[in-house]
Amino acid sequence: MTTMESRSIEQVVDSSRYPLRDPGGAGWNTVVSRARRELREHGCSVLPGFVRSEFLAELRDECAAIAPSAYYDVETVNVYNAVPDDTLPADHPVRISMERGNAFVPRDTIPESAIIHRLYRSPLFRHFLATCVDLPAIHELADPLAGLCLNVVNPGRSHPWHFDTNEFAISMLTQEPDGGGVFEYCPNIRSASAENLDDVRAVLTGRGGHLIRRMSPRAGDLQLFRGRYSLHRVGTVTGRAQRHSAIFAYSGRPGVLGTVARTRQLFGRVAQSHLDAEGRAVRVDQLLD
Repeated sequence: MTTMESRSIEQVVDSSRYPLRDPGGAGWNTVVSRARRELREHGCSVLPGFVRSEFLAELRDECAAIAPSAYYDVETVNVYNAVPDDTLPADHPVRISMERGNAFVPRDTIPESAIIHRLYRSPLFRHFLATCVDLPAIHELADPLAGLCLNVVNPGRSHPWHFDTNEFAISMLTQEPDGGGVFEYCPNIRSASAENLDDVRAVLTGRGGHLIRRMSPRAGDLQLFRGRYSLHRVGTVTGRAQRHSAIFAYSGRPGVLGTVARTRQLFGRVAQSHLDAEGRAVRVDQLLD
């Protein structure tokens, strides 16, 4: 990363609260300790005001400019974004259908000069995140579409219950809706070795309210979340404004790509790398997806 890029990232981030350039310093350790504790206890940690207030309008405008290029396809999905299996019991989570009405702008259409793209590529940012999630290193997804994307939710639409492909999700709200769009999640509802279908089924059928936590982040807040093992959704957006959030996808293992089916579902297309990796994609576990 060039000196100019480094300086630019440090200008955008509130370095007095989040000193990316001072690993091991007192401020760094305070933030990291809190993030680790909240992730361990609640499966989620929010770093408020990560982006300086004077850059919030630029952040919003950059993402609003690319939002019209999102791939829209209202469709019926399940919590795993997997092909339904009619041989399973009728109440198996794979066979519980939901309508997905959100849309995604893929990485290859996000300008490299955009704040969210510069953050995603920043070694300073990546090292800070790796420390927060207690890993020796994290890697950009090998996926040319899903590594970085903008999630767009129109008024009247929602992003239904789902799990992520990667172990943890890093996201940032870039445009708040007028109303609704509440983030709901069930921390650590499954593990790398156990699907815990009973609890997942309870949430999907409206009987798992006691498992659900809710939060409404603000624009510029950074959210760290164990999305591989925590069921989550964005509730219905109300009012006139869309809800925009950047999703920074990293993994503890290099080479992670989405499946052909899931990639086509989310972006309407696949890259050659998805086709080449089909059937031998890198995964951190053997869960349904």
